[in-house]
Amino acid sequence: MLDFILEYGFFLAKTATIVIAIVAVILVIVGVTSRKQAHAKDSIEITKLNQKYDDMAMMLNANILQKNALKKLKKQQKQKEKQKDAVAEKKRIYVLNFHGDIRASAVSSLREEITAILTVATKDDEVFIRLESGGGIVHGYGLAASQLMRIREKNIPLTAAVDKVAASGGYMMACVANRIIAAPFAIIGSIGVIAQIPNFHKVLKKHDIDFEQFTAGEFKRTVTMFGENSQEARSKFKEEIEDTHVLFKDFIVKHRPDVDIAKVSTGEHWPGIRALENNLVDTLQTSDDYLLENSKHADLYEVSYTTKKSILEKLGFQIQQIMDRVQFG
Repeated sequence: MLDFILEYGFFLAKTATIVIAIVAVILVIVGVTSRKQAHAKDSIEITKLNQKYDDMAMMLNANILQKNALKKLKKQQKQKEKQKDAVAEKKRIYVLNFHGDIRASAVSSLREEITAILTVATKDDEVFIRLESGGGIVHGYGLAASQLMRIREKNIPLTAAVDKVAASGGYMMACVANRIIAAPFAIIGSIGVIAQIPNFHKVLKKHDIDFEQFTAGEFKRTVTMFGENSQEARSKFKEEIEDTHVLFKDFIVKHRPDVDIAKVSTGEHWPGIRALENNLVDTLQTSDDYLLENSKHADLYEVSYTTKKSILEKLGFQIQQIMDRVQFG
């Protein structure tokens, strides 16, 4: 039995060595190729939504209409297509999607999408952003809101749509828009600031573990996770949070002057219906209805910035899976 185990162990070792050697060679080859293709990794993708809606309608009509009716409909659509060439150019609406996490990491794509749009958009066009975020870090959402400000500064109409949630930093972004639409039960508001930090000082003290921290500058560090927090440190930290809240409220007032800021800046959130009553949004409507309605008289272009994984990155994931199998199989 011992001989079998030893032989099996040697077999696994040899297999792992061979796999690692093959992988190393592949990595070298792919690494050279990836460097040559690095410039093509990132791209802006454009999807015309009008065509999507037309295809959906045709698919349904093909299944519910009789042959004669369907033939007549296709003939009418061809005539409309010919007429389009004779009419003036339609308004363009550029559609963006922002799904925010606590770090507002989607801002890296948003900034590229907005830059691309600003190279061609005019005052006669519109930017429409579908927002979904419960908020997160101040500087992350501050940058995201600043990206949307670039659109406003070019005097290009901006509409924000909230189907699910735009709270805290998410609402900071939304309020930049000329107009906010929201689904009736979307979560809106949470105009407040929160900071939480655990403190392990008592645990360390119980086990006779000292924690030492050295700083230069009276308030380089206020509250800490491991040291004993003084009342002065707590007061300073609270002061910083209050100041951030003031800046947040001032930002809301600047962009939504009709809002009773004292009433809505308590950190509470409201469903879209109540948010409308508090002037936090302008209309109750879903993004789907807005886009479908506007597709009749405007060209809709969905813009997205994508970062394509290189062969090396994809292979790296596969290699990790193989190594996991070798190690734990």
